[in-house]
Amino acid sequence: QVQLVESGGGLVQAGGSLRLSCVSSGHTFWDYAMAWFRQAPGKEREFVAAIDWTGTPRYNLDSVLGRFTISRDNAKNTVYVQINSLDPEDTAFYCCASPRLPETLEYDSSRYDYWGQGTQVPVSS
Repeated sequence: QVQLVESGGGLVQAGGSLRLSCVSSGHTFWDYAMAWFRQAPGKEREFVAAIDWTGTPRYNLDSVLGRFTISRDNAKNTVYVQINSLDPEDTAFYCCASPRLPETLEYDSSRYDYWGQGTQVPVSS
């Protein structure tokens, strides 16, 4: 059974940085794309970034604006997202996700079968 566990969230001031981590277990991590989504209060869940099985990143450029960097460490079964220049608009609940099939990268959250419990990132102004 695939399990994803996020960490690294917490209150941060505007302009600050944060690195979120997501440890995966239960599948051959290196064969799977991994993604980060977020959901702000009162808004729909939004794709933030993904990284495929080769390590190639994809970003939601509208929201990321060059401030987010996704990476993965296959030896640690972990995917990260580094967030710089945080803005109060980045306040959201951040979740990592994995698709059911290997070597598949999706942007639609409905195509992801496995989700972590999420981590809250409040950004104060």
